[in-house]
Amino acid sequence: MESKYGSKENVIPIFLQEDCEHAVIEAKKKAAVAGFGNTEQVLISTAVSELATNIIRYAGKGEIYLTVIKTQQKSGIVIEAIDNGPGIQDIGLALQDHFTTTRGSLGLGLSSVRRIMDEFEIESSQGMGTRIVARKWRNDVGF
Repeated sequence: MESKYGSKENVIPIFLQEDCEHAVIEAKKKAAVAGFGNTEQVLISTAVSELATNIIRYAGKGEIYLTVIKTQQKSGIVIEAIDNGPGIQDIGLALQDHFTTTRGSLGLGLSSVRRIMDEFEIESSQGMGTRIVARKWRNDVGF
C-alpha cells in the first residue's frame, strides 16, 4: 500500500524496535509544531507507538507518515501507518478492547489509537497490507 496523505519528507521507515522509538520522538516534535500542548503531544506519540509496534509485530516492516495539517478553521496532525503485511482478517474484532492474536499483549493497541485520535480510518486486505489514518485536531485554535 502507498500513502494517500504523507510525503517522502514526512516518512519514518519502521523495520526495528529502534524505529518505533524514533517515530515516537518525531511524533512529539510534529505535535509541538502543530501547536499541541504537552498532554496532547504525549497522547499523539502514544498512538504512534501503538501503530509502529503493530507494524513490527504483525507485518515486520512498514512506514509511519506524520503530517501537520491546516484548514481555514483548524489545525492538527495526521498519522498514517502503512504496511504490506498479511492484513487484518476481521477489522471489527481487531478494534475491540482486549482482542489480540499475540501472546502477552493487552489487546488495546488499535482501540486505544481510535480513542486517542479524533478521526480513525482503517483499510486492510488479506495478503496486501494495512493502512491506518488517524487525525487529531487542536481544540483551542483561534483565527
